[in-house]
Formats: sequence, C-alpha cells, structure tokens
Amino acid sequence: MKLSKIFLLFIFFGIVACQNKEQVEIKENVVEKSVDSTKNDEFEMYEMSEMAALMEQMYVDNQRLKDRIIKGDTIGKFPQHFIKIHKAVMTDEHDKDAFFDEQAAKFIKAQELIYQDPKNAKKHFNNGVDACIQCHQVKCSGPIPRIKKLYIK
Repeated sequence: MKLSKIFLLFIFFGIVACQNKEQVEIKENVVEKSVDSTKNDEFEMYEMSEMAALMEQMYVDNQRLKDRIIKGDTIGKFPQHFIKIHKAVMTDEHDKDAFFDEQAAKFIKAQELIYQDPKNAKKHFNNGVDACIQCHQVKCSGPIPRIKKLYIK
C-alpha cells in the first residue's frame, strides 16, 4: 500500500514537472503551491491527458518487462495498447508533430523487436528507452531521470 502511494506521488510530480501552470516551491519538506488569489476557495484537480495516462501505463509495463528480461523469463506478447501512442490526445496538442511521430515509431519498432527477437531483448529494450529519452529531451524533460531508470545494464 505504501509503495503505491509513493508511486502515485512520483507520477504526480513527473506530470507537474511538465506543466508550466503552477510554480512549485519545496522548502524544509513542505510543499507550497502558488495559487491565484481569486481562487482561494477552489481546489483544481489535475486531469491526466490520454497520452500522459498511456505513458504511465507503458512505464509500468516496461518496468515489468525489464524484470522479465533480466530474469530470463519468457517475454510474452507485445502489448497492443502501446499502438495508441500514435493517436492519444496530448496535454499540449502542439507537441504532436513530425518529430514526435518519428520518435513514437522508433519506440514502437524497438518494443516490437523485443517480442520478435527475444535473444536480443536487452538491446531492443534499451533502444526503446533511448527513443523515449530523445523525445522527452525535446518535448518534456521532466520524466527523463525516471525513464533512465528503465535501462538494463
């Protein structure tokens, strides 16, 4: 239960890192959010875009896949929901451009190769992580440290 709460906090802060709407200040373990003074009585809940939710699911799926590759377990089948990366609605619709489409295609190709060529799963897996990082370096750098933890060494 504690682990799931920590995971949700990581998700929240990863998403907040990409949002320029609020300034988050952390001082002595206290999180303070600057809020428009006209909205003192309102609480706004962040609603994850389709793409953000998909990326969170892909991250979890890839953590599990990483563990299977390291242990030498069977890889399983390619998760078809990954294909939604091409059509999922993004937080900022302007981020969906040719560069994103190219990186998404590289990611999907690397992921498919893991299942088609399990003997080289580690290489293909790390290529998929590379595609994520290359895209996030341009689009939204907040989750990069977290994504780097997926690498299989």
